[in-house]
Amino acid sequence: METSELLKKVRRIEIKTRGLSRNIFAGQYHSAFKGRGMAFSEVREYQYGDDIRDIDWNVTARYNRPYVKVFEEERELTVMLMIDVSGSRNFGTVNVMKRDIITEIAATLAFSAIQNNDKIGVIFFSDRIEKFIPPQKGKKHILYIIRELIDFQPKDTKTDITQVLKYMTNAIKKRSTAFIISDFIDKGNFKDALTIANKKHDIVAIQVYDRMETELPSVGLMKIKDAETKGECWIDTSSAKTRDTYSQWWNKRQQEMNDSFKKCRVDSVSIRTEDDYVKSLLALFQKRN
Repeated sequence: METSELLKKVRRIEIKTRGLSRNIFAGQYHSAFKGRGMAFSEVREYQYGDDIRDIDWNVTARYNRPYVKVFEEERELTVMLMIDVSGSRNFGTVNVMKRDIITEIAATLAFSAIQNNDKIGVIFFSDRIEKFIPPQKGKKHILYIIRELIDFQPKDTKTDITQVLKYMTNAIKKRSTAFIISDFIDKGNFKDALTIANKKHDIVAIQVYDRMETELPSVGLMKIKDAETKGECWIDTSSAKTRDTYSQWWNKRQQEMNDSFKKCRVDSVSIRTEDDYVKSLLALFQKRN
């Protein structure tokens, strides 16, 4: 993309997403993610209503009566965006591609983080770690992130969510809030890596998908191409059995993905390219309050 065109696009994204984060998400973001980074402060005697998970068993045993740990909210959070840049993001049938929605969601979250005085960092991934942008503050840093979101060219086209989760777990030492933004088209099983990552960090999953991925249209013979493996084949979409089989596959895949999120205690939201992602993000934030 030419520099002038890129700068215009960066400016458009900045104006839209900064406005959203300031006017809509400011309070919602803070209340949804406050207290996710907690620092140990002191111990005190257990009081009715305290969470039993906060009991300090060593002190309790020493004094023979229950004591709980008291935590203080760390005002500054570190927010990480894990952005899927695999080949399947370059798909869209309703005026916009998945990559465009991913970019806007990521930029909105980035501006929300900065306005909350949080640091923001990014990991671009395919089936490898494509680029790591360490967390920092400031408008200059945000605009750099948006430029990369718009113009970054990955080396590979496949997806490996397990790898990016392992990288996140190892690379970011301080507990962080980490959004993984992807269509989650991954042939591997990332549940174990997600469980481990979510114990160290606060992982939030945002799925972006296109309506056409959920069902096949009845248009006769259709040549389809896998954007990640480049494999091609012909299918007969006029066959009700073929369409039904595909629909069942999609629903089963979605159910397995959502079950994984639930078992790993990861908050998640699924957003279609034609949906109002603002409403979806607000619903996600409110669910966490």
